[in-house]
Formats: sequence, C-alpha cells, structure tokens
Amino acid sequence: MTNKLAVVAIGGNALIKDDKHVTVEDQQVALRETSVHLVDMIEAGWNLAIGHGNGPQVGFILRRSEIAAKTEGMHEVPLDVCGADSQGAIGYELQQALQNEFLKRKVNKKACTVVTQVLVDKDDAAFKKPTKPIGSFMDEAEAKKRESEMGWSVVEDAGRGWRRVVASPMPKEIVEFDSVRLLLDAGQVVITVGGGGIPVIRRDDGELAGTAAVIDKDFASSLLSQAIKADLFLIATAVEKVAINFGKPEQKWLDKMTVAEAKAYLEEGTHFAKGSMAPKIQAAIWYLENGGKQALITNPENIGRALKGETGTWIVP
Repeated sequence: MTNKLAVVAIGGNALIKDDKHVTVEDQQVALRETSVHLVDMIEAGWNLAIGHGNGPQVGFILRRSEIAAKTEGMHEVPLDVCGADSQGAIGYELQQALQNEFLKRKVNKKACTVVTQVLVDKDDAAFKKPTKPIGSFMDEAEAKKRESEMGWSVVEDAGRGWRRVVASPMPKEIVEFDSVRLLLDAGQVVITVGGGGIPVIRRDDGELAGTAAVIDKDFASSLLSQAIKADLFLIATAVEKVAINFGKPEQKWLDKMTVAEAKAYLEEGTHFAKGSMAPKIQAAIWYLENGGKQALITNPENIGRALKGETGTWIVP
C-alpha cells in the first residue's frame, strides 16, 4: 500500500451534470471528466478507494421495472437488487474511465469494482419510521393497495402524488471489507460501497438477506475510511467550499473548521441542509471522531487545488 491512502466519496454531480444530461452516454462523459481529477490525485501519490452515489440511477432502474411490470407482465425488481445493478453499471463506467485515463498518461495502475454489501441493524430506529422516498409517484388507490398487499410504507408528497418511502439506516459493517483491503494492499484503485452499499441484515441463523433500505453514501464512505485507516476522507460534491448562512447576506465560506466547530454549526440547525450538506458534515465528523486524520469537502474540478491548500473546506480533529 502507498504511504497516502484516501477515500473519495463522489456525489451525484460527478455522474449527472443536470436534468438534461441523464442518459448512460451523458453519465460516461461526466465520469470521464471526474476520472481526470482522480488520476491527478493518483499521480500526486495517493492510492484511492472510491465510493459513489446512485440515487438517480436506482430511480431509473425502479421506473423501468415498474413500467415493464405494468405493460409487459414482467416481475418487479427488489430495491436491494436495483442497488446491486447500479453498483455494477456505475462501477463499470468509472473503472473504464479510469483505465482509459491511465492509458493516456501511461500510469501503471489498475481499477476494479467490488459489488459491496453493507450490514445494517435490523432493529435500527430508521426502519420504524421510513423517510427516504423512492420510485415513481402513484395515485392514492395504488399506493394503498401496495401498502396492504406488499407491506410498503407510503406517503403523500406535497400534493404531487403518493410515493413509497424506505428506511435510511446507519451502516455497521462492510461485508466485503477483506477483499477491498487486499486489493488496496495490492495497489489497486477500488470502487466500493457504491450508493452506500447494498443494505443487508443478518438473520438469527447468521445468514445475510437484502433489505429495502437506502444507506447514505457519505456515511458508508466514512465507515470505509475508518476501517482502512485512510489518511484522508474526501467528499467530492457540487460546491467548491462549505458555507455557513448559505444563501443569506451574512453567508461565509469556510476554509477550515474543527470537529467542535462543525458540531456546533450542525446543532444550530440553520447552516447545513438535511438532504445535502448536513450528512456530509456528519460523515466527516464520524470519521474524525474514530481516529481519522483529516477530511476535505470540495467539487471534483478543484480537488487538485484543494489538496494544495488553495480551496475547499478542511475539517480537522
């Protein structure tokens, strides 16, 4: 293993730039751009484990499944299997983009994808009150039918229709961790915990089983960072830096904050949106409170500058 090991959690903007560029071909273009910045890191002496989001992709897979079930009589695909599908597809696209960039630069590296299960606690409180919307909108009759016949949790979504909601439990263990570690020790770039990992529970007999849930990819990447004792946990997102009072006249961009400062900002409850920046800050805190060295939040195109201390937001113990 190299002296410097980083976990990079890639956000959705590295896969889909905007609502007009969502096709597989568009995603491949976006990943080629992202791979340039990742290979810059590798040439600077970092070995990488890469996590990524999969929200839009899983939604597309679910939608295709629903349409095929209604129009062609095909079976619907369970959510955990949709997650596995997205891991394989995104992993393929990303490892190919990296391998092509290695070829252009004559970098002696290999990239591989590990389809990764992540263990969650079947008694996690999140299962008692699911909040993560997935899949298509439905009318009330269909929603109530699926609730009754399939055990779904459904909610009415701001007058737009009804949707299924699932739990978002905390990750506890990376099932394929030993394989990931062996690949990293061999100098491979490893794409893992895609979409937060495929959520599985452990039954009373010790066997694993997939469960209908969504794990936050930043929390899964934080757990990975802790497990491999990464020197850096880097969250690549849509903004160059983190701001407090975002969008307000008193907005302030942050170059650095300590864990204590980050926790104080979170507790104020007004600085970081729950669905976007808050889980990133929480994931960084979790990593640092469990032996992590440093965390960095920036956008993909500024990774190189951020590592030189020129931009980005650093979070330190």
